Amino acid sequence: MEHKGINLTLKVWRQQNTTSNGEFVTYQVKDISQEMSFLEMFDVLNEQLIQEDKEPIAFDHDCREGICGMCSMYIDGKPHGPWQANTTCQLHMRAFNDGDTITVEPWRAQAFPVLKDLVVDRTAFDRIIQAGGYVSVNTGNAVDGNSLPINKNDADASFAAAMCIGCGACVAACKNSSAMLFLSAKVSHLALLPQGDPERQSRVVNMVAQMDKEGFGACTNTGACEATCPKEISLSNIARLNQEYLLAGLTSN
Repeated sequence: MEHKGINLTLKVWRQQNTTSNGEFVTYQVKDISQEMSFLEMFDVLNEQLIQEDKEPIAFDHDCREGICGMCSMYIDGKPHGPWQANTTCQLHMRAFNDGDTITVEPWRAQAFPVLKDLVVDRTAFDRIIQAGGYVSVNTGNAVDGNSLPINKNDADASFAAAMCIGCGACVAACKNSSAMLFLSAKVSHLALLPQGDPERQSRVVNMVAQMDKEGFGACTNTGACEATCPKEISLSNIARLNQEYLLAGLTSN
C-alpha cells in the first residue's frame, strides 16, 4: 500500500557568512515521505530551490550514519531533533505529522561561529584535541593485545566515553555553552587506560586551558548536555575530569 507524503512548513535560519546578520526564511515542502531522513528532506528542499534559481541551504553532513558528528542542526528547540540518543541524519520524517511547522537553526555558541546558514565552525574542538588528546607510543611492531591487562569496568567506561563523536550538541544544549561533556569524554577515555598515563597530567591541564581560551562557558551541572547527547555520554565523566584536573594541579611541578 502506497503511503501519501506529508506537507510541512520549514522555518530555516539563513545567514550569508559569519559577519552578516541572519534571519528565518519560510519554505514549504510537499509530499515528503515519512521514510526519508531529515537530511534527505533537506536534499529535496535544496533541489526545489535550485530549480527555482535560488541559493540552496548550506548544512553539514558526511557519513549520514550517526558516526561523523557533522549534522549539527537545532530542530524545534532541541539539538538533533525530538528523538532521544539520535543524530540529525538518523532522525526520520515519521517523527513529524502532516501540516507541522519545523524550526531549524544552527548551533548557538560564541565558540561555534556561524559560517553559513546551518554550518558552524567547530574547529575549537579540534584545537582542544590537539592540546592533549593523544598518547605516546613506541614505534615498531604493534604490542600484543593481551600484554596490557585492563580491568573490564575501566575498559567499558573508557569505551563508553570514546563513543563521543564531537558533534557539539552538548555545547548547543547548555545554557552556558560549556564544552565540559565533550572534554570530559576525551580526557576520560584516555585516563582510564594505561596507554594514557604518560601524558595524564599535562593532557588535562592543557586541554582545559585550551577550552577556556576558545571561549566556552562554565559547567553548572544542569545536565542538559547528557540529556541531549546522541551517544548518551554520562555526566559522571565531568566528575572524572574535575578529579583529573585537581590531581594534576596537586602533583605537578
